[in-house]
Amino acid sequence: MARSRTVSIIVKKKTGDAFDAILEIPPKMMPDAIMNDDGWWFFTGPHGKSRLKFNENKSLGILDHQYVDEYSSWNVPMRVVPSGDFSEIIMTLNKPDELNDVQFDQRISEIGEMIVTMKNIIESDS
Repeated sequence: MARSRTVSIIVKKKTGDAFDAILEIPPKMMPDAIMNDDGWWFFTGPHGKSRLKFNENKSLGILDHQYVDEYSSWNVPMRVVPSGDFSEIIMTLNKPDELNDVQFDQRISEIGEMIVTMKNIIESDS
């Protein structure tokens, strides 16, 4: 049976600013992050060598991305939705086939902590 979890946070940034801040997050969260010519970020993540690529459309608020580490591969639909001077960031995390239910639950917990860090970075960027 397929499992997923949708996560949503509100940030104190207008949508365009929140969108831009998210695209700039990898080196702020992972100090060794380097982007190659194809738009992939490479870095060491919590589960070893990792890579991340955004497939974005700013006018539609789409920040879908692919995340691959040594144990799993994720395709993550992500949206930045306007709400006045704030934005809502919504992500759906679908359980990769490589992970069992216990591993997926652990990853969701880890991602929850990363989202708090992401929110703080987005709100602190000027």
